[in-house]
Amino acid sequence: MSPRLPVPGGPPRLVVAAPASGHGKTTVATGLIAALRARGLRVSPHKVGPDYIDPGYHALAAGRPARNLDAWMTSPEVIAPLFLHGAADADIAVVEGVMGLFDGVTGGADGIEDFASTAHVARLLDAPVLLVVDAAAQARSVAALVHGFATFDPAVRIGGVVLNRVGSDRHEQILRDALAGLGVPVLGAIRREDKVSTPSRHLGLVPVAERATEAVDAVAAMGDLVARTCDLEAICAMAATAPRMSATPWDPHLALGPTPRGRLGRRPRIAIAGGPAFTFSYAEHVELLVAAGADVVTIDPLRDESLPTGTTAFVVGGGFPEIHAAALSENERLRKDVADLAASGGVVVAECAGLLYLARELDAVPMCGVLDVSAVMTPRLTLGYREAVAAADSVLCRAGTRLRGHEFHRTVCEPAAGADGTRPAWTVRPSTGGSGVAEGHTTGNVHASYLHLHWAGRPRLARRIVEAARRVDPRRLARP
Repeated sequence: MSPRLPVPGGPPRLVVAAPASGHGKTTVATGLIAALRARGLRVSPHKVGPDYIDPGYHALAAGRPARNLDAWMTSPEVIAPLFLHGAADADIAVVEGVMGLFDGVTGGADGIEDFASTAHVARLLDAPVLLVVDAAAQARSVAALVHGFATFDPAVRIGGVVLNRVGSDRHEQILRDALAGLGVPVLGAIRREDKVSTPSRHLGLVPVAERATEAVDAVAAMGDLVARTCDLEAICAMAATAPRMSATPWDPHLALGPTPRGRLGRRPRIAIAGGPAFTFSYAEHVELLVAAGADVVTIDPLRDESLPTGTTAFVVGGGFPEIHAAALSENERLRKDVADLAASGGVVVAECAGLLYLARELDAVPMCGVLDVSAVMTPRLTLGYREAVAAADSVLCRAGTRLRGHEFHRTVCEPAAGADGTRPAWTVRPSTGGSGVAEGHTTGNVHASYLHLHWAGRPRLARRIVEAARRVDPRRLARP
C-alpha cells in the first residue's frame, strides 16, 4: 500500500456516545473500528478522557496507536490539533466517549457546564454523535430518551442510534417505530443474546497486553458483531457529514518551542517501562521525549533483567503492578538496576504504578526500594480529576507550577508524602474544589506520585526530563 497523505481539514469522523456508562459504547466503538479496518479503511481510534484500557483495544482493532482527547488534562484548545495529529492519513476516525454524553467535570470548569465531557469534545471536533442505547428494558420510551439527548444541546448533533441488547424481532420493530418520527436514524440493532465482552477487575477492563490471544479474539468478535448488526455504509456517510477542520495538527517539536541556546548535546538514553504490568501511557509522551532529543527505549520489567546500557533516565507510568507483584519482585537484577540508577543521581520519574514499583514493598512483596514507603491494596477507590501545584523544585517541574491530572488507584503508601525524608511532589485537590493535600515524593532526581499527567498539556515537562537526563554522565553511574 502506498503512503497516504494527511486529509486536509481532517478525515470523516464520528463520536460513539451513550446516555450513561454500561450501554455498550466500548463494544460498538471497538467493533466499528475493527469492522471498518476489515473493509480496507485506515481507521484512527480515539478516546475521550483519561482512560488507558479502552484505547488498548482500539489500537489492537485499528493497527495503529489510539489517542486520548482529554480537555481537562490538556486544554480545549489542543483537542482538535491532537485529533488531527493522530488522524493524519486516516480514512475515517472513531472517537469513543466517556460516561454519559453530557457528563463532565462536576460543577463545570472554565465557564463550561459539561467541561471535558464527550459532548464537549464532540463540539470541539464538530463531529456527529452515534448514540448507543441499551434498550433491554425499554419499548416506546426509547423515543423520549433519544429525543431528550438529541435536543438537549443544539450544538451536539446526534447523527444516528445503535440499539443495544434488543430482545427479539418484535422488540426491534417497536423500538424502530417509536424512533421513526424523530429524524434520528437507527443505524444498528444488536441482539441481547450476542455475547461479546471483555473481562474486568477492580479498576475496569483487563488491559490488552495482559490478554494476548484472548484480546485478539475479543476484538475480532466485536468487529464481526458490528459488521453483522450495524449499517456500516450509513455510519460512514454520517461521519462524512463532519465539516472540514481549521486547526493545525499538533506537532511535538512545535509544542516544545525553540530549543534554549546551549541546550543541544548528546542524546540521553531514556528507558520507558512497558509490558503487561505498565500499560498506562500516552503515545504523545514518547513523541515529546524524542522531539526533545532523547533516545527512548521501552523495557518490560517483568522480563528484562537490566536497564539498557547508557540509560540515564527511567520513566515508569501506570498499570497494574499489584497483579504482577510477585513476578516484578522476582526480577531482582532489574530492581537493583533501578535502585542503583536512582542512588547514583540518575533521573527517575514515576506515576501511580511507577510509584508502587519504586516503593520498598507492595503488599509485603519487595520492590525497588528507591523510596522508603510501603504500598498496600485497600477496598477504597481513589478516582477523579485533580488540580495540582508543584510543592518543590524537581526534575519534572519548578515549585509553584500549576497543572491538571487524574488519580485512579486502590492502593495507599505509608508513610505519607514527605514523612519518609523526601519532599512532597504536589499539593493536590479535587477538580470540585476543597483544600489541598500533600501528595507524592521527590528527592534528588527522583519524582514519584499517584498523579497521572498528559504531557501534551504541558510539553516542557518532557524537555525538563531530557535536559536532566543529559546532565547525568552515564560513565559515573554505579551500575556495572
